[in-house]
This record gives sequence, C-alpha cells and structure tokens, in this order.
Amino acid sequence: MKIYQTEFPGLLLIEPKVFEDDRGYFFESYNKLKFESEGLNLNFVQDNFSKSTKGTIRGLHFQINPFAQGKLCQVIKGNVLDVAVDLRKNSPTFGKYYSVNLSEENHLQLWIPEGFAHGFSVLSEEAIFHYKCTNFYNRESERVIRFDDPDLKINWNVDNPIVSEKDLKGSLFSELPTYFFYEE
Repeated sequence: MKIYQTEFPGLLLIEPKVFEDDRGYFFESYNKLKFESEGLNLNFVQDNFSKSTKGTIRGLHFQINPFAQGKLCQVIKGNVLDVAVDLRKNSPTFGKYYSVNLSEENHLQLWIPEGFAHGFSVLSEEAIFHYKCTNFYNRESERVIRFDDPDLKINWNVDNPIVSEKDLKGSLFSELPTYFFYEE
C-alpha cells in the first residue's frame, strides 16, 4: 500500500497493492497497522454504500462539529470523479477543490479528513461507491454546498447532472460561516 500526500494538507491518495491472477484480484482496502504507521490513527464507526447511475452528482456534503467526519472513499463498481473542497479557514488550499478519478480498475482510495466537503459524479453507466466514516451520521449537523457553486467552479465532467432536491437547495460557499480552522 502506498500513501501519497496531495497538495491539500491532510488529503491523501491511497494506492493499495493489488494481487491479480486468472481468478481475479485481491487487495487490502484497509489495514489499521499500515495506516497507523503513516500517522493515521483513525477510528472508523460507520460504513456507507451508494449505488448511482451515470450523470448523478452527490454532494457537496459535510458535517459540523461535534459530528464532523473523516471519510475513506473508494469505488467498488464503475468510475466516479471524487471531489473534496477544503473548508478549513487559514489552510493554504482553503476554498479550493481536489478531484481524482476513482474506479474499479485503478482501486485508488481518497482519505478526506474532517474540514472538507465531499461529493462525486458518476462517469460510468452505474457506480457503487463505498466510504468508511470516523463519526456517525447526524442529520442536524449535516451541511450541503451547491454542486454548481459559481465560486468553486467544479468541473464534474457531467453534461446533464442528476441531483437530489436536498443538494439543489445547498448553500453557496460564500454564505458559509467558518466551521473549521486549519492547524499545522
């Protein structure tokens, strides 16, 4: 397993070691000891799966304290553009987004720490998306930023997005109070 630091402090791209043969493939998607050896002392409490069709955009979601969540994201089936927006005031990447293609072929994972909004768009006919969370879902602490926020200018690589009513009613980035602060 290789862990790469992105240009966004704390946001990590993870490449598992994949063993392939005529039967298929095998890889460890999470190993507590390996993560701890990289300084990631995480306590996952909830796993989530979603199945979506091509053109679906889910997000941008986050939870505020005391229910803020870190997420370890991967694709089980299909191909998505995974997006994280830095919400940490004073971060060198505050208000910017990072995107990466996660697919069943590349097996990449994205570690998104607390202080980021998260979303993804489905680029394949169908996608099954999985993420492990460091905190439980709490409806009252959930916040949504509009996927089409004019300040963020995210290119979702989708022509006719399919978006939930909740996500269409999200806030603009410029309207958000400060929920998170960057600490080195």
